[in-house]
Amino acid sequence: MTHLNGPSRKYGDMWVLQSFEQPDGSLTFRLRPGAIKTVGRAPGADFIVDEALVSRLHCRLEAGDNDNLEVIDLSSTNGTFVNDKRIERAALKSGDRLRVGRVELKVEKEKHD
Repeated sequence: MTHLNGPSRKYGDMWVLQSFEQPDGSLTFRLRPGAIKTVGRAPGADFIVDEALVSRLHCRLEAGDNDNLEVIDLSSTNGTFVNDKRIERAALKSGDRLRVGRVELKVEKEKHD
């Protein structure tokens, strides 16, 4: 049997955060279940967002094994926002908007059957 999803099927479901507003194109970050990733300007961040108002280590994303994704602010200077509300910690779901600095990322859960 042939699947249209091809090789990506072996990776299973994953969270995708994408911004379409960057001058040089879009930013896209992918997290598999169980992943813990940092977002920030620093070269040591897992997902680098080299933009004004983004802290060196701005926030952390934690993708659980059971379809949940959490964002935790890492005491950033300008705050982490979910759907325009400043948060310290929040659960994310498909369709949410995560903002770090002036960069807004749309959150989606990709399903691979």
